[in-house]
Amino acid sequence: QVQLVESGGGLVQPGGSLRLSCAASGFTFSRYAMKWYRQAPGKERELVAAITSVDESTNYADSVKGRFTISRDNAKNTVYLEMNSLKPEDSAVYYCNAVWRLVGMDYWGKGTLVTVSS
Repeated sequence: QVQLVESGGGLVQPGGSLRLSCAASGFTFSRYAMKWYRQAPGKERELVAAITSVDESTNYADSVKGRFTISRDNAKNTVYLEMNSLKPEDSAVYYCNAVWRLVGMDYWGKGTLVTVSS
């Protein structure tokens, strides 16, 4: 059974930090590119950060570059999103996504809520 379980969300003040985790099971984690998306109320889901399976290269949305860092631990089947200098506009539900484009596989977690507010 495939599972992606996000954790680490919560309420944080502007300028603060959070570390999101996404624990994967039920598939060969190391073969999948991993992505974090977010969706704020009334807005479309947007890609925040991604990390490849092969060389662990990363890319980020312009809005989070320099503040967020995505990483993965294939031994623990976990992907992380370190979020620093958080802003109110970072408030959203953050979703973990696993993609193996070669075989057309695509899995999603249920999300974790991040609220940035004073």
